[in-house]
Amino acid sequence: MRVVTRPDFDGVVCAVLLMDALDIAPPVCWVQPSDMQHGRVDIQDGDVIANLPYHEKSHLWFDHHISNEPDKPIKGHFKLAPSAAGIIFEHYQGRFKRDYRQLVHETDRIDSADLTLDEILHPEAYPFILLSMTLSSDPSEQDYWEHLVALLRTLPMDEVMQDEKVSARSEQVVTANLIYEKALKENTRVMGRVSVTDFRRLNPTPTGNRFLVYSLFPQCAVNVKITYENEDTASIQVGHSILNRGCRVNVGKMLGAFEGGGHYGAGACRFPREKETAYLQKIIAAMQEDEPG
Repeated sequence: MRVVTRPDFDGVVCAVLLMDALDIAPPVCWVQPSDMQHGRVDIQDGDVIANLPYHEKSHLWFDHHISNEPDKPIKGHFKLAPSAAGIIFEHYQGRFKRDYRQLVHETDRIDSADLTLDEILHPEAYPFILLSMTLSSDPSEQDYWEHLVALLRTLPMDEVMQDEKVSARSEQVVTANLIYEKALKENTRVMGRVSVTDFRRLNPTPTGNRFLVYSLFPQCAVNVKITYENEDTASIQVGHSILNRGCRVNVGKMLGAFEGGGHYGAGACRFPREKETAYLQKIIAAMQEDEPG
């Protein structure tokens, strides 16, 4: 039996909860949603999948993304919710060896972008938010993902943040956010109520506070960001502003037409580079259609 999940903060917490409740041993099988969608993941008997698209071979499946809503009964639990971790926590209430209530509460807030302006501008003052920013989807980071799961299963949050690896990465995040802010300002254009961030010409791709763009372009109700992931693959991420909540486009459903998915307010898609121009234009147009006449 394995936990199969994605390498983001919600996925890490899903792994923490499932390994505790079901006595599943490490390591976690870390998977990108697009790999699951395209059948590139070897799902094995007994696998417990969380925070990812459904796979018919899964033993149990837990998810909350509107684009993954099942059309038939499944083993596990699906519902629209702030985080997949919250669904697992509710499903296995009473079976945990530790008190994860605060961890799950903060995961709900982070994954649903239910944050204040001060939390966006000063994440270093908020341990759970800062910790979530130490994660990246780079496959070379797998040892860190596993390390974080182990820490959150055994230590209180203040001790997690004092861990040598976490502390070093937290310092890196604070520095990276300053660089990221500059990159956003230099590579984002405003198209009506849509801000479009184009990082394709930048190598390496800047990474940082994913909520910062909303404070930099407060007149915009949505951000569209395009990047190159490697020589063959591009990625587009779309998010409703959490400071200007005027967008009514169902992002997860819309991105289903572009090899992606997600939530009502945020999602992403990954695809071959030859599709980048057409996909970007169509996605921007879809978001602009929501603008008032």
